[in-house]
Amino acid sequence: MVPFAGWEMPVQYSNLGVLASHNWTREKASLFDVSHMLQTKWIGKDHTRFIESLTVADIQSLPLGQSTLSVFTNTSGGIIDDTVINKQSDSNLYVVSNAGCAEKDLKHIREQLKGFQDKGGDVDVQVLEAFSLVALQGPSAAKVVESLVGKDLSDFKFMTSRHLDIKGIPVYISRCGYTGEDGFEISVPDSEVVRLSELLLENPDVELAGLGARDSLRLEAGLCLYGHDMDEATSPVEAGLTWTIGQRRRTEGGFLGAERILPQIKGGVPKRRVGLIVEGAPAREGAKILSVDGEELGTITSGCPSPVLKKNVAMGYVKSGFHKQGTDVQVQVRNRLQKAKITKMPFVPHQYYRG
Repeated sequence: MVPFAGWEMPVQYSNLGVLASHNWTREKASLFDVSHMLQTKWIGKDHTRFIESLTVADIQSLPLGQSTLSVFTNTSGGIIDDTVINKQSDSNLYVVSNAGCAEKDLKHIREQLKGFQDKGGDVDVQVLEAFSLVALQGPSAAKVVESLVGKDLSDFKFMTSRHLDIKGIPVYISRCGYTGEDGFEISVPDSEVVRLSELLLENPDVELAGLGARDSLRLEAGLCLYGHDMDEATSPVEAGLTWTIGQRRRTEGGFLGAERILPQIKGGVPKRRVGLIVEGAPAREGAKILSVDGEELGTITSGCPSPVLKKNVAMGYVKSGFHKQGTDVQVQVRNRLQKAKITKMPFVPHQYYRG
């Protein structure tokens, strides 16, 4: 167990080491306790207009029951946090953001909320404090959930959500996750989370997994970790998240930092987030990235051995112009220069269920 964002979190469980847990997730299904994540409900007739003032998402065009990944931005165009927004109904949004940013996110949201309400805006943001969150991830996830709800879920697609009853437990379940695999995130009342977890773990294909496997799985999937691969000094364009900016938002703007972010889409940025395959020892956060001629290009933000590829993978930022796939670079690991190559992400193909 380790301290994590004000919580005590398991790195691994006793029955499976980190490597075995990682591979189990890729082959069967793992259950992650992610109750530390911040769950909020946004209500009021102006909730869409308010959240669009804080994020780059086009919520107006989002269909009911659909989710989208987005980012909260600051006035200088940096990323305050990444978040998943779901249109739960016409009258409310269900939003999940990072535990490590919860205090900062809420302070920012409440400051902006007061100004919005003072101008007559009808909106409120409620923290769902009586709810836990668990994530079931892996190729067996769907059949495990189907066996408990007693119905076929082939019409339940990636980045959609719905209310379900699991053996008498009311849940709000989203088909998404942070591993690159098919799977679900399940919001459940605190009073029922242990019973729900025990029901899921009764299936022989399900094992508990902790932070160690979660980190290597998300890195293989090319997914960012806030505070490492993106932060308040990094724009969505630099972070390779331009795709999160809705087409309408690119024309209309209207979100914090739009004056910096929108010109970057056409005009370019000084640095770019890239994937790397590194020879030799694994490159960890903080390692310098250099050109083959020795010019300093940037820094590694995440890195580990890939259990699937049996190679060392890493993510980092390099000077624009050196970000193209196939570019040879060097990485400094413990005062030694090691060969590396800029590589497309995800390193391991996503297995999201799109129907």
